[in-house]
Amino acid sequence: MLDRLICDLSTAPGLTECLPPLSLESKLRELSLCECDIELSHPGKEIAQKFKENPLLPGVILTEQGELAGMISRRRFFEHLSRPYGLELFWNRPLTCLYRFIRTEILIFSSETLIVDAAHRILYRSAELLYEPIVVEMQPRVYRLLDVHQLLLAQSQIHILVTQLLNQTRQQLESANQELQRLATLDGLTHLANRRRFDEYLNQEWQRLQRSRACLSLILCDIDFFKRYNDACGHLAGDDCLRKIATAIQNAANRSTDLVARYGGEEFAVVLPDTDAKGGIRVAEKIRENVRGLQLPHPHSPVSPYVSISLGVASMVPARDSSPLQLIAAADLALYKAKQEGRDCFFFNGF
Repeated sequence: MLDRLICDLSTAPGLTECLPPLSLESKLRELSLCECDIELSHPGKEIAQKFKENPLLPGVILTEQGELAGMISRRRFFEHLSRPYGLELFWNRPLTCLYRFIRTEILIFSSETLIVDAAHRILYRSAELLYEPIVVEMQPRVYRLLDVHQLLLAQSQIHILVTQLLNQTRQQLESANQELQRLATLDGLTHLANRRRFDEYLNQEWQRLQRSRACLSLILCDIDFFKRYNDACGHLAGDDCLRKIATAIQNAANRSTDLVARYGGEEFAVVLPDTDAKGGIRVAEKIRENVRGLQLPHPHSPVSPYVSISLGVASMVPARDSSPLQLIAAADLALYKAKQEGRDCFFFNGF
């Protein structure tokens, strides 16, 4: 009889229930718990029948007058009944007799225990007890059984979820840091590079072109009589003017290596790597044309009925005994001379 029962159980399906969606805060009550208890006064064959009826049952809860008395796992039950004289000793006798031989320490958790905490605790049991079912207290005097395999599957699912969340959080953090770095190098009004980014990029390209001995050009731009424009048209119109001129400059210096920056106030700077004097002058002419093409009325400009721009262009091959400050000074001097020439023009200062 026992051989036939064990054979039936060996061909039973495994734990096939799908786990519910879990989170890091999921508790034991969210898992599939087994409800099966039996009084110690009942014979052992009743447990065998319960195991046959439910192949997924990991064990049974033993009670004595309705109170928790212990737990017998499927594995231990059949292990003892399969021993010599096991059937004769325990099949028809009260479970009290069997439980005297196989009583072990049982692990009891509240149904509100976190799955991750329960999984952590069971791993500290002895190897002999590692796969013994867990008793879950739903409420006072109400108990259920949890198969350890299901608990470990749930813990595995939570671990995968946590790993995914960590990766997602890491990616979001990296994106946020990249955005912060981008914003830290942008001018808030024009969305051009700011002065900090200009300094970084000019130094970076200076070092690179110093090694390759290629030419670097710099254009400094200044809106003519911008203060008068602001005073006459208002600061909102002034801000709009700055944005439009920023776009006009960007449209003229549109290579991926070109950098257009707001240098300060109504001043702009254009870094042109791998660009000689002719290339720098060509870009300056294009900038001036683009600004003229905007035809922004400037009622108080003595040089043009529209907003105009003055530009200073400088080019040089970075040498080891020179610095970017020399290029800036040269472009600044060229801008000063453009203003002396009457504005609305560009001036080139070469080395």
